[in-house]
Amino acid sequence: MEIMERIQAQVDSAPIVLYMKGTPQFPQCGFSATAAQTLASTGVEFAYVNIFEDQEVMQNLPAFQDWPTFPQIYFNSELVGGGDIIVEMSQMGTLKVAMEEASSKFNNK
Repeated sequence: MEIMERIQAQVDSAPIVLYMKGTPQFPQCGFSATAAQTLASTGVEFAYVNIFEDQEVMQNLPAFQDWPTFPQIYFNSELVGGGDIIVEMSQMGTLKVAMEEASSKFNNK
């Protein structure tokens, strides 16, 4: 499987996928830590990919949806954006609702 197909399979594997440096329990950068904490604060389950564990993913993910930085967050296979966007959504009160909707749509496929 080519790398772009593998990334597509990853984003298709769960309703919410966070590509981050490290893990939610042991983040390896502040932006990834903030993203993981913000998602976790909703109580809605999410999947993650530690980009340090797969150099091919780390090198090719920026080209996948033309988003150059990490973390990257996907809801139902669509790029939501980076950590700043989900922090803003959280502050506006829309993050949890969006995550619940993504989970509901995913589970009703």
